[in-house]
Amino acid sequence: MNQSKPRAQSRRQYRYYDLVMASFVTILLCSNLIGTSKVITIFGFTCGAGVFFFPLSYVFGDILTEVYGYARSRKVVWAGFSALAFASFMSWFVVAAPPAKDWPFQSAYETVYGQTWRIVVASFVAFFAGEFTNSYVLAKMKLWTQGKMLWTRTIGSTIAGEAVDSLIFYPVAFLGTWQHHLVVQVMVTNYLLKVLWEVVMTPVTYKIVSFLKKAESEDYFDWETNFNPFSLDT
Repeated sequence: MNQSKPRAQSRRQYRYYDLVMASFVTILLCSNLIGTSKVITIFGFTCGAGVFFFPLSYVFGDILTEVYGYARSRKVVWAGFSALAFASFMSWFVVAAPPAKDWPFQSAYETVYGQTWRIVVASFVAFFAGEFTNSYVLAKMKLWTQGKMLWTRTIGSTIAGEAVDSLIFYPVAFLGTWQHHLVVQVMVTNYLLKVLWEVVMTPVTYKIVSFLKKAESEDYFDWETNFNPFSLDT
């Protein structure tokens, strides 16, 4: 396995990196556009509808950092951030554009795609802070554990990243719009479900990570990585 340093990493060509990145961005966009605002009740628990899909972005974030390193994961986070920004702009433009005279679906479009500025800002800030926290914690824990006990860092990084994400997103997006107890209830329930998702997905994560490490001949350790989230250097 290659345990190269950041400069050597930039010269590598990977077979599956782009596929993992595309999967990450797809899950991110779908979970934010489709499941952000709807609250559902399942088995007596109240939670956001997106909770069943959004945690998969953290699974892919873990896989990216574990196999390819923090620097390459950072580029994917920025790709996801840019995709979210474009999707939000497109949603605003489509909703704001004057409809044809007899077109009957304007109100439906406003309901589905007319996200408020609070939800957009909350999504951006929470995603940015949560994903980078997740990637940073996993990369550091990989050094501390010397690459052993993968489950400790996939679950540990998710506990940290999802906590940051949830503590930012729900108050910024819904406090003052929802009742306070509902904001807290949905935030706590969603957080616990997201962490549980990571635990349940651990065997799958192990298989994917093992496959990618062998296929790419890569098992990257961030010994000399610049962890500045605003740098795009690899």
